[in-house]
Amino acid sequence: MDWEQLIIEQTEATGVERGDSIQSLWSGFGEIFRVHLQPAELGTLIVKHISPGAAGSHPRGWGTDRSTQRKLRSYEVESHWYADWGPQLQGFDCRIPKCFGVASDGDERWILLEDLDAAGFPQRHSRLNVVTAIPCVRWLANFHSAFLGRDPDGLWPVGTYWHLETRPDEYATMQDGPLKKAAEQLDAMLSGCEFQTILHGDAKVANFCFSDSGEAVAAVDFQYVGGGCGMKDVAYFLGSCFDESQCERWVPQLLDEYFTHLRTAITDGSVDLDRLESQWRDLFAPAWTDFHRFLIGWVPTHPKLHRYTRSLTDQTLSKLNKA
Repeated sequence: MDWEQLIIEQTEATGVERGDSIQSLWSGFGEIFRVHLQPAELGTLIVKHISPGAAGSHPRGWGTDRSTQRKLRSYEVESHWYADWGPQLQGFDCRIPKCFGVASDGDERWILLEDLDAAGFPQRHSRLNVVTAIPCVRWLANFHSAFLGRDPDGLWPVGTYWHLETRPDEYATMQDGPLKKAAEQLDAMLSGCEFQTILHGDAKVANFCFSDSGEAVAAVDFQYVGGGCGMKDVAYFLGSCFDESQCERWVPQLLDEYFTHLRTAITDGSVDLDRLESQWRDLFAPAWTDFHRFLIGWVPTHPKLHRYTRSLTDQTLSKLNKA
């Protein structure tokens, strides 16, 4: 497929010029690059080009056929998200890039996206503090409120890339013990929660784009968007930007921030906000523990497996044993 012609068909451009490469996709499944539209006043677009034929070895050594099929499905889901679900966020305060079109040819895909740098979100961060994390927490609260109770039609039935059902290889490598034994129970607790929403699915700090002031954010990378309890996104996000001592100091405050914003964002008067908050707060530690379960099988030396993670896991397993 001629991606240049695709852009011309989907925009008012008369021509395009390829610009800089932004990054390669995981396992070499393609790349993300910028294009300059002609005439120049039309600005730039971002092209996410999925090309499985160019894939190399998996960075973590998990290059199985199951892994390949999961990635292919993830890009199919992401294409559907940008084309059909993303436009539903208009009017909600959880910015994502506008999609100008999607196209596919077999397993090869092209997603044409707004350039968030040009739209006022040029900053990227790998670590945050308790203040700079608030816009991301607010984004998650608004996002979860927008889709509360929605069926994830066309998305992953259960969002997040570490969901137990889609990660049997990593589960199999875990040593026998209390965490492995509790894996199915943890999954059932999170998936069986009364209040379900749509999850971003990979809400790490690297997938947020910040304004120069840091007061506004937009999110990208919706390969693992799908149904679930909002705490899975929140726990994963907080674990992505803080070390163990920062988690101990700041997570309780930011969890309060999240629920304050969530209560404000939910305008459906039929939702029992107290019941929702109570249930989701109770599932915060299990959500963190569930990601711990994945990491133990995936990369058992991962730096996120620190004291704070172990403390929440011990707390969760203790409650499960008592139950």
